[in-house]
Amino acid sequence: MAFPFVADMPGIDTSVLRNARRTRSPHDKRQSTCPFNSNHPGAAPYTAQFPYTGAKNGLPGTGVGGIKVPADGDTAHAFEAPGPNDIRGPCPGLNAAANHHFLSHDGITTFNELMDMQQNLYNAGYDLSLLLTTVGVGLDGDIVTGKVSIGCDASSRTSVTGSLLGPEVGLNGHNKFEADASLSRNDFFLANGDDYSFNGTLFKSMTTTCQGNFNRDNLALYRMQRYTQSRADNGNFYFGPKQVLLYGAASFLYSLFPSLGNGGLPDLTTMKYFFGAKDDGNGGYTFNNQERIPPNWYNRKASFKGPEAAAEIASLYLKHPVQFGGNVGKGSFNTISYGPITNGNFPATAQNVWCLAYQIATENVPSSLTGTLVLPLEVVKWAAGKLNPVFQNSGCPLKTF
Repeated sequence: MAFPFVADMPGIDTSVLRNARRTRSPHDKRQSTCPFNSNHPGAAPYTAQFPYTGAKNGLPGTGVGGIKVPADGDTAHAFEAPGPNDIRGPCPGLNAAANHHFLSHDGITTFNELMDMQQNLYNAGYDLSLLLTTVGVGLDGDIVTGKVSIGCDASSRTSVTGSLLGPEVGLNGHNKFEADASLSRNDFFLANGDDYSFNGTLFKSMTTTCQGNFNRDNLALYRMQRYTQSRADNGNFYFGPKQVLLYGAASFLYSLFPSLGNGGLPDLTTMKYFFGAKDDGNGGYTFNNQERIPPNWYNRKASFKGPEAAAEIASLYLKHPVQFGGNVGKGSFNTISYGPITNGNFPATAQNVWCLAYQIATENVPSSLTGTLVLPLEVVKWAAGKLNPVFQNSGCPLKTF
C-alpha cells in the first residue's frame, strides 16, 4: 500500500497534522522555481517476465540478486534522460533510478516505489530500504499521501490534501536528508542554496583522492577531507546526528554502485555513469545530465541489510573520526551532544549507528546548533509503526504508544 489512506486510519488525527506545520527555512528552494511536469507516469511496473528480486507494493523481495539491471528486453526500464520539467536532486542513486523509470520519471515518487526500487535495482535489504524510505518520506515528504519529491519543493503534488505537514521541501531540504560536506554537491550556504547540483570540482577532488578505486579506505579519507574543507570554509557549517547518513551514502559507492555490488570493482568508469560526470578535456568534469546504470550491470548477489550498512558506516567513520557540531562563524566550532554523541565525539559501533538511525527517524533531532527539527506526534507514530517491526530484535530502545 502507498499509504494514501493513512488519514483514515485509527490514531491518525489530521487536525493535529494541520496544526503542527514544519517551519520553512528562508533558504529552502521555493516551489515556484521547482520544475512542473503535468505528466506523472509513475514507476514502470515489475512483471512476471522481469520481477528482479520480486519486491512489489512495498513488500519484501527475495533478497537474491546477481540480476542484470535493466534485464535484456526490459524496455520499460531503459534509460531516458530527464527533461526540463523533471525533478532531480542531490542523490545520484535516486536520480539514476528515476532516469530508468524505477521511480516515476518526473521525480515525484511514493513510499512503495522507493521500497521496491531499492530492493529490485540495488538489492538493498528490506530493513535498510524501510529505514531510508521512512526517513525520506517522514522528513521531506507527506505521510498521508506517501509521496516525496526526490529534489525540490513540490508540495502541491506531494500533498494533494493541502500540505497537512507544512512545506514538503523534498530531498533538497537542508539538514534533513541533504547535508553539508557532500561528496559531490555544494554546501547550502556556500552556493546560494544550491545543495543539489553536480559540482565537477568536488567530483574531481574525489577522483584524485580515490585514484580510480572508490573503496572504503579511499572514501573514508575523502569524507574527512570534505568535512575539513566545509568546516574551514562555511561559517554556517553544521554536522549533526543526521550527518551519519553521509557515511552511508559514501558506502553505497562500493557496496551498491559497482556491478555485482560489493563483489564488483568500484572504479571511475562506474562512478562517472552514476554521477553523470563527463570529462571536460582539461582534466576536470562537467555534468552530462545522464545519471544512469552502467551497461551490462548486475546488482549485488546478497542483499545489503541494515546492520551490515551500519557496520560499514562505523568502519568508514572510525578510519578518520571527526567531531559532530557546527560553526558560529568561520573558525568557531561548537560541539553537540545527542544520543551516543557526547561533546561531539561518536563511539561508532554498528549497534550505535543502527540505533542512531532509528532515533533520526522517530525523534526530534538537532538540525542546527540552535534549533531542533520538531516532528509532529503523528509523524513520530507513523515512523515508529513502520520501523518497530524490523527493529524489534535490534537491542535499540523503541518508541511505543
